[in-house]
Amino acid sequence: MPESFLTIAALRDAATSLWRGDADAEAQAAARDRILTKPPGSLGRLERIAQWHARWRRGRPMVLERIDVIVFAGNHGVVAQGVSAWPSAVTAQMVENFRNGGAAINQLSRVAGATLRVVEVADLAPTQDFTAGPAMDEAGFLAAVNLGYASVSPEADLLCLGEMGIGNTTVASALSAGLFGGSGTDWAGRGAGIDDDGLARKARAIDAALSRHGDFTSDPLEAARRLGGYELAAIMGATLAARRHGVPVLLDGFVCTAAAAPLARLNSDGLDHALVSHRSAEAGHARLAAALGVEPLLDLGLRLGEASGAALAAPLVRAAIACHTGMATFDSAGVATNSDARAS
Repeated sequence: MPESFLTIAALRDAATSLWRGDADAEAQAAARDRILTKPPGSLGRLERIAQWHARWRRGRPMVLERIDVIVFAGNHGVVAQGVSAWPSAVTAQMVENFRNGGAAINQLSRVAGATLRVVEVADLAPTQDFTAGPAMDEAGFLAAVNLGYASVSPEADLLCLGEMGIGNTTVASALSAGLFGGSGTDWAGRGAGIDDDGLARKARAIDAALSRHGDFTSDPLEAARRLGGYELAAIMGATLAARRHGVPVLLDGFVCTAAAAPLARLNSDGLDHALVSHRSAEAGHARLAAALGVEPLLDLGLRLGEASGAALAAPLVRAAIACHTGMATFDSAGVATNSDARAS
């Protein structure tokens, strides 16, 4: 696989020719779970998380020594349609806040034992207003994908992805509608706090974008280029790179899930190496998770973005691996199993 994609055709080839993971490693993890000192399945979803991590490690040990959190930041031309309660200048201001350690994600990354990095995409230049034309031209779209792809270290044991971008819940709603159907009213939510009039403007902007670009949305990459944004394209590139490198992924909320969703539309198992960390309070996220057939790990009413839910879920993965690798087996601990009890 190339280190960068010069054409959308090359990107499509990479996204449809994926490594399927190590099924033997997953089966071995499941077999170990059955002999640990606990009733079968008693750790519930933690057992499945450990098995998932084993599958996507490319044979490397099941450890969580390095957790990387990457927040991609970008701006959106559709903000001109009055779809956000906040001005676009807040994107750069929040990036500075991240770098100064003053945001929620700084605290959550520290608690998770993770390293946080913030990446400004396209120097925070806005996309085109997608009600008037494609959000990105091909060169800009590929540049953002390649930036995200190159941002992923093969040395990471877990990658948490997030975003920052005023107006990007409108973009995520439009992209979700383009990929899975529905109208602006179906997908639009209040984002960072718009009022009823703003919500109506948001739905109209999404419908205008769908009307303009609807003939192209059967192609997931065209949908991403026309209806997405720079930071969303970077998230998609990072998610694809993680698949290649054997790095399991935690996706954040609505925007992040929408950003990665074209990979699932291109390939039915395109997001199998990624878990959705939480169910956002943003209106469209539950609908999107259902469309993708995934169950988020947490449901805490979050709607902040900036990888906050992914960072919160990272300790769950750490706990799952600790139990899986650290617990004694029935034999090593001298604990009788159900079959031993029946035999006696």
